[in-house]
Amino acid sequence: IIPEMKGTYDDAILRSTGRQLASVLNLAYSQAITVSQPHRVRLDRTTGRYVLERTVREGERGSSFVPVKEVRGSEGALDARIEIEIEIRQLAEDSATPRPAAVVPRKDSSGRPAVEAITFHPDGTAEAGEIRLRDRDGFGLALRINPTTARVRIVELERE
Repeated sequence: IIPEMKGTYDDAILRSTGRQLASVLNLAYSQAITVSQPHRVRLDRTTGRYVLERTVREGERGSSFVPVKEVRGSEGALDARIEIEIEIRQLAEDSATPRPAAVVPRKDSSGRPAVEAITFHPDGTAEAGEIRLRDRDGFGLALRINPTTARVRIVELERE
Protein backbone atom coordinates (compact mmCIF):
# COMPACT_ATOMS: atom_id res chain seq x y z
CA ILE A 1 0.00 0.00 0.00
CA ILE A 2 2.82 2.46 0.86
CA PRO A 3 4.37 2.55 -2.68
CA GLU A 4 0.91 3.11 -4.21
CA MET A 5 0.22 5.99 -1.81
CA LYS A 6 3.60 7.56 -2.68
CA GLY A 7 2.68 7.46 -6.38
CA THR A 8 -0.68 9.05 -5.66
CA TYR A 9 0.95 11.78 -3.55
CA ASP A 10 3.60 12.54 -6.23
CA ASP A 11 0.87 12.61 -8.89
CA ALA A 12 -1.12 15.09 -6.81
CA ILE A 13 1.93 17.36 -6.45
CA LEU A 14 2.58 17.24 -10.21
CA ARG A 15 -1.05 18.05 -11.07
CA SER A 16 -1.26 20.78 -8.45
CA THR A 17 1.92 22.40 -9.82
CA GLY A 18 0.48 22.22 -13.35
CA ARG A 19 -2.75 23.91 -12.26
CA GLN A 20 -0.82 26.58 -10.33
CA LEU A 21 1.27 27.44 -13.39
CA ALA A 22 -1.75 27.35 -15.73
CA SER A 23 -3.49 29.76 -13.36
CA VAL A 24 -0.68 32.35 -13.49
CA LEU A 25 -0.47 32.01 -17.29
CA ASN A 26 -4.21 32.69 -17.52
CA LEU A 27 -3.75 35.64 -15.18
CA ALA A 28 -1.10 37.08 -17.53
CA TYR A 29 -3.48 36.66 -20.48
CA SER A 30 -6.30 38.38 -18.60
CA GLN A 31 -4.12 41.26 -17.41
CA ALA A 32 -2.69 41.86 -20.90
CA ILE A 33 -6.19 42.29 -22.32
CA THR A 34 -7.59 44.23 -19.34
CA VAL A 35 -4.90 46.92 -19.25
CA SER A 36 -3.99 46.76 -22.97
CA GLN A 37 -0.36 46.10 -22.23
CA PRO A 38 1.86 43.05 -22.86
CA HIS A 39 2.39 40.86 -19.80
CA ARG A 40 4.63 37.87 -19.36
CA VAL A 41 5.23 35.08 -16.91
CA ARG A 42 8.94 34.76 -16.17
CA LEU A 43 10.16 31.45 -14.79
CA ASP A 44 13.39 30.73 -12.99
CA ARG A 45 14.03 27.03 -13.45
CA THR A 46 16.76 26.88 -10.80
CA THR A 47 14.62 28.27 -7.97
CA GLY A 48 11.19 27.26 -9.27
CA ARG A 49 9.93 30.83 -8.83
CA TYR A 50 7.59 32.59 -11.21
CA VAL A 51 6.72 36.28 -11.58
CA LEU A 52 4.03 38.05 -13.58
CA GLU A 53 5.55 41.09 -15.29
CA ARG A 54 4.22 43.96 -17.43
CA THR A 55 5.93 46.29 -19.87
CA VAL A 56 7.34 49.51 -18.50
CA ARG A 57 5.05 52.51 -18.94
CA GLU A 58 6.25 55.83 -20.31
CA GLY A 59 8.15 57.74 -17.63
CA GLU A 60 8.90 54.62 -15.52
CA ARG A 61 12.40 53.39 -14.83
CA GLY A 62 13.57 49.86 -15.28
CA SER A 63 14.15 47.31 -17.98
CA SER A 64 11.49 46.50 -20.55
CA PHE A 65 9.42 44.46 -18.04
CA VAL A 66 8.75 45.05 -14.34
CA PRO A 67 6.99 42.82 -11.77
CA VAL A 68 3.25 43.28 -11.25
CA LYS A 69 2.91 43.74 -7.50
CA GLU A 70 -0.71 44.87 -7.23
CA VAL A 71 -2.31 41.63 -8.48
CA ARG A 72 -2.85 38.70 -6.14
CA GLY A 73 -1.14 35.49 -7.29
CA SER A 74 1.32 37.33 -9.51
CA GLU A 75 4.36 35.65 -7.98
CA GLY A 76 5.20 32.49 -6.17
CA ALA A 77 7.17 29.28 -6.14
CA LEU A 78 6.47 25.90 -7.64
CA ASP A 79 7.09 22.72 -5.69
CA ALA A 80 10.83 21.99 -5.57
CA ARG A 81 10.22 18.29 -6.33
CA ILE A 82 9.01 19.17 -9.83
CA GLU A 83 11.49 19.70 -12.70
CA ILE A 84 10.64 22.49 -15.15
CA GLU A 85 11.61 22.66 -18.84
CA ILE A 86 10.54 25.48 -21.17
CA GLU A 87 10.41 25.74 -24.96
CA ILE A 88 9.43 28.95 -26.72
CA ARG A 89 8.59 28.49 -30.38
CA GLN A 90 9.15 31.20 -32.96
CA LEU A 91 6.60 31.46 -35.75
CA ALA A 92 7.72 31.07 -39.34
CA GLU A 93 7.78 34.43 -41.11
CA ASP A 94 7.92 33.01 -44.63
CA SER A 95 4.35 31.73 -44.51
CA ALA A 96 1.01 33.48 -45.02
CA THR A 97 -0.42 31.45 -42.16
CA PRO A 98 1.75 31.37 -39.06
CA ARG A 99 2.96 27.91 -38.13
CA PRO A 100 5.35 26.75 -35.45
CA ALA A 101 8.93 26.73 -36.68
CA ALA A 102 11.78 24.78 -35.19
CA VAL A 103 12.29 25.38 -31.50
CA VAL A 104 14.96 28.02 -31.01
CA PRO A 105 16.47 27.99 -27.52
CA ARG A 106 17.02 31.53 -26.31
CA LYS A 107 20.54 32.25 -25.13
CA ASP A 108 22.28 35.39 -24.00
CA SER A 109 25.71 36.51 -25.23
CA SER A 110 27.51 34.19 -22.79
CA GLY A 111 25.62 31.13 -24.04
CA ARG A 112 23.45 30.76 -20.93
CA PRO A 113 19.68 30.52 -21.28
CA ALA A 114 18.10 33.95 -21.59
CA VAL A 115 15.06 34.96 -19.58
CA GLU A 116 12.57 32.15 -19.80
CA ALA A 117 9.20 33.78 -20.17
CA ILE A 118 5.96 33.48 -22.08
CA THR A 119 4.51 36.79 -23.26
CA PHE A 120 0.79 37.54 -23.64
CA HIS A 121 -0.32 40.42 -25.87
CA PRO A 122 -3.27 42.87 -25.57
CA ASP A 123 -4.84 41.51 -28.76
CA GLY A 124 -5.42 38.13 -27.07
CA THR A 125 -2.46 36.31 -28.62
CA ALA A 126 0.64 34.88 -26.96
CA GLU A 127 4.05 33.42 -27.70
CA ALA A 128 3.80 29.81 -28.74
CA GLY A 129 5.37 27.72 -26.05
CA GLU A 130 5.39 24.61 -23.97
CA ILE A 131 6.29 24.19 -20.33
CA ARG A 132 7.04 20.62 -19.30
CA LEU A 133 6.82 19.51 -15.69
CA ARG A 134 8.24 16.20 -14.45
CA ASP A 135 8.19 14.55 -11.07
CA ARG A 136 10.97 12.39 -9.62
CA ASP A 137 9.40 9.21 -10.99
CA GLY A 138 9.43 10.49 -14.59
CA PHE A 139 5.73 11.27 -14.91
CA GLY A 140 5.06 14.53 -16.68
CA LEU A 141 2.62 17.16 -17.82
CA ALA A 142 2.99 19.72 -20.60
CA LEU A 143 1.34 23.13 -20.54
CA ARG A 144 0.93 24.13 -24.19
CA ILE A 145 0.19 27.75 -25.06
CA ASN A 146 -1.70 28.31 -28.31
CA PRO A 147 -0.27 31.47 -29.96
CA THR A 148 -3.53 32.44 -31.67
CA THR A 149 -5.93 32.08 -28.76
CA ALA A 150 -3.44 32.23 -25.83
CA ARG A 151 -5.26 29.26 -24.31
CA VAL A 152 -3.30 26.99 -21.99
CA ARG A 153 -3.87 23.27 -22.41
CA ILE A 154 -2.54 20.67 -19.97
CA VAL A 155 -1.47 17.38 -21.57
CA GLU A 156 -0.08 14.23 -19.96
CA LEU A 157 3.38 13.18 -21.21
CA GLU A 158 4.87 9.74 -21.62
CA ARG A 159 6.80 8.51 -18.62
CA GLU A 160 10.60 8.89 -18.94
